[in-house]
Amino acid sequence: MNNFVEPPPGQVPSMGELPTPNTVRWVARRKAAVVAAVRAGKITMEEVLRVYQLTEEEFLSWQRSFESHGLAGLRATRIQQYRNRPARGTRGRVAYTAY
Repeated sequence: MNNFVEPPPGQVPSMGELPTPNTVRWVARRKAAVVAAVRAGKITMEEVLRVYQLTEEEFLSWQRSFESHGLAGLRATRIQQYRNRPARGTRGRVAYTAY
C-alpha cells in the first residue's frame, strides 16, 4: 500500500529550494524535499544520485521511509524504530517495509 500523499500545488520545492549539492548533514526536511521533487518530476532520481553523491539504495530507502512513515520516518534517530513497525495507515494489518 502506498501511503505517499502528494503535496498540494506550490508545496513541491523548486530547484532553488532543494538542498545545495555540497549538503553533508541530511536532516529529515532536506531528504523529504528531494523525495518530493523526484515524485513531482522536478528532478530525476539519476540527477539526485549524481548531484548529491547518493547511492540508489540510500535514496530508495528515503523514499520508502517517507511513503510509509512520513517525515518522521526520515529522522536518523527513528530509523531503527520504524524498521520493525507497521506502516502508518495499515489499520492493524501487518505491513513491514523490506530493507
